Amino acid sequence: MLPTEPIGSIPRPAALIDGVRGFAAGRVSQPELDALYESAVKDTIQRLEATGSPVITDGEQAKHSFATYSIYGLENTAPDGMPISFADGHIRTFPRLTAGPFRYKTPADVYLGIAQRYAHVPLKQAVVSASALSLLYPRGGIRSYSREEYLDALIAEQEGEIRRCLKKGAHVVQMDFTEGRLSIKLDPTRRLLHSFIDLNNLVLERFSAEQRKRIGVHTCPGADRHSTHSADVDYAELLPSLFELQATNFYVQLASEPDRKRVLTMIRDRAKDWQRIFVGVIDPLNPRVETPEEVRDRALEAAEYIRPERLGTTDDCGFAPFSDDTSRTRETAFDKIRARVAGTALASAVLGLE
Repeated sequence: MLPTEPIGSIPRPAALIDGVRGFAAGRVSQPELDALYESAVKDTIQRLEATGSPVITDGEQAKHSFATYSIYGLENTAPDGMPISFADGHIRTFPRLTAGPFRYKTPADVYLGIAQRYAHVPLKQAVVSASALSLLYPRGGIRSYSREEYLDALIAEQEGEIRRCLKKGAHVVQMDFTEGRLSIKLDPTRRLLHSFIDLNNLVLERFSAEQRKRIGVHTCPGADRHSTHSADVDYAELLPSLFELQATNFYVQLASEPDRKRVLTMIRDRAKDWQRIFVGVIDPLNPRVETPEEVRDRALEAAEYIRPERLGTTDDCGFAPFSDDTSRTRETAFDKIRARVAGTALASAVLGLE
């Protein structure tokens, strides 16, 4: 059977979104908000398990966003950091570090522990990449806290976070690297991309080859509301460097690509023999639910370029990487995941992998 895994986020229930707003306005207490988070996690896990997915996540229900969950609420950050522009014109602004020392406030293993109370199938845990969080450090520097000191602390924080997730029994830890393609838009020389690859490898190289079998990297051009931040960047600019990352599993956005065969050719030519490729067969930005037959055909297309023993399926991106994104419904997300699971089973049967 071809393995199939989700990326991470699921749209939050309306009650949770209202509760977060109420908490910010002082109408909802911390215990009341915590209860809403726990309820959302429990419901999401139950509904993901009902899709038949052999591996699930907690839907990132309690995270502020996929990128800022670990630093949300830190007193030494400010909200006026790097702006990230999306194709439809909206902007997300990354926080800015204001002082050292740097420590995570809520690492991913905390969310994993909550999810494990309710899950009956293997849990995948997403973590933000060190390269994404490197953007916290301001260009003008911080008095008495150098960039080198910050990066050393950041690497140590992420290493500890991943180790604890693995020790707690995460099926796999997925490093979200959506800034990979974006970095080329920010710096066409690709020096920024190469620095990102080097930084992430400083984390990955701290793990043994056996441990790295349970570590993966996700790449996509972003997915927020109805838009992306870097889909206009040619994959050819990213893929040769992407597979230099010392991870085993790669979750690659593909369903929404205009020329999937061209991308698959590049993956075939660039990926290492020991790396497994999970191809995106579901487009979260498209409100139409794919049919299982469409998923089957996309998986079989990928199998023409990637050996089945190195192939898996996934979604192009999370369905709501930011907690306030209501552009997609929970029902659509679960229907699409159900189609991915069913279509992957159909492809497995054709490939003789039942």
